[in-house]
Amino acid sequence: MSLWKTIIMNLPEVQSPTQKRLSFKEKLKWTGIILILFYILGLLPLFGLGDNALQQFEFLSIILGASFGSIISLGIGPIVTASIVLQLLNGSGIIKFDLTTHEGKRNFQATQKMLAFFFIFFEAIIYIMMGGLSPIPGISPWLLIFQLCLGGILIMFMDEVVSKWGFGSGVSLFIAAGVSQSVFIRALSPLPSPTNPSIATGAIPALFQSLAAGDPITAMLMFGAVAATILVFVMAVYGQAMKIEIPLSFGRIRGHGMRWPLNFMYTGVIPIILVSALMANIQLWATLMQNRAATSTSGVLNFFSVYIFGQTQSAEAGHGLIQWVNAPNIVGNAITGSLSFYDISHGLGYMVIMMAGATLFSWFWVQTAGMDAKSQAKQIMSSGLQIPGFRKDQRVLERLLNRYIKPLTIMGGITIGFLSSIADLTGALSNGTGILLTVMVIYKLYEEIAKQHMVDMHPMMRKFMHV
Repeated sequence: MSLWKTIIMNLPEVQSPTQKRLSFKEKLKWTGIILILFYILGLLPLFGLGDNALQQFEFLSIILGASFGSIISLGIGPIVTASIVLQLLNGSGIIKFDLTTHEGKRNFQATQKMLAFFFIFFEAIIYIMMGGLSPIPGISPWLLIFQLCLGGILIMFMDEVVSKWGFGSGVSLFIAAGVSQSVFIRALSPLPSPTNPSIATGAIPALFQSLAAGDPITAMLMFGAVAATILVFVMAVYGQAMKIEIPLSFGRIRGHGMRWPLNFMYTGVIPIILVSALMANIQLWATLMQNRAATSTSGVLNFFSVYIFGQTQSAEAGHGLIQWVNAPNIVGNAITGSLSFYDISHGLGYMVIMMAGATLFSWFWVQTAGMDAKSQAKQIMSSGLQIPGFRKDQRVLERLLNRYIKPLTIMGGITIGFLSSIADLTGALSNGTGILLTVMVIYKLYEEIAKQHMVDMHPMMRKFMHV
């Protein structure tokens, strides 16, 4: 056995359930425990932390499921980065995994975990050494790196607990938790705003305060943020409800059948999580590189900071990555009368990047997550189901499913990228993409909980569904 296989076989992991089917209460219990633990870890500050240059990036911390300055400052960043890198390598054929076999899937997951360990250590060093999180005098930076690595590993195993013992995935749950907290505070908090103490932090109290004070511009900005948030919720729920249902019948039980749903947004929230996390990482890396370039004489660092990332403090705005991955507030600028042609072109460019990225990762995710036509046909056949009027053959079923899955993958990726970019450009409460993700995550959780409840309430369904 090679050294690599020996490492893979001995990687630490959360033990899978011994029973074939977990009850609804069991899944709910573990999901709740991990959620509470996530909030607690977000309140634990790093021991020996001095300057926190990342504190200004609140929206990025929400997308990354992180709390900058706490033990979980890395959030889901290393997990998502590892997934992106491995999907790109596998999709391009540089590293090939046979995901149709159990052994291939196991190797893929183990390799992804190894990459996640690497990125936890790598990002922890980058955060500290490039000035994002600085230790107080007398404290070794390696103490902060150790704490960040510990928090990153905890997040990784918490994600694994939710995936195996709870509802959905930990990555989605952590983003939804952060966004829900942010929306609640920004919508309803009566406390004074740090930037404008004359009005409340929450948009709804601030709206009434502005109207009472005769300040229509602020009132319109607050109303626009609330309206944009509601619009994002409606669009996300409507998009999630769209689906194609393929009629199936039980071959052994005549007269009984079911419909196999294929959602219009076929790959769900994962592609947009990958795109958003990638763009958040670009912004974080650009800021860290700029901080380092300011105190360094390295021409390479200065070149990347100015001409690749295009930092506004050291170069003209609009020619670097940092501008194009950061959405302008089109609605807010229109209300204040500062909307320009550059804002419109910037917004269109941001929309194209989101749509292209979501489509690309949708395609990769279908191939790596067992959502392709071959895997779906195999699952349908193993459940004793078949399409009425067609021969009971997996190849026939696979060809039929391909007519739907490939177009749904592309159209769903384009749609979710479009909705996410619209959510960001309208200046919704919290982060627009985060709100869209949260609605979709909660909707998926609702579907999974409803399915679990149905199986628990109707024992005959377990036989039909082989669970």
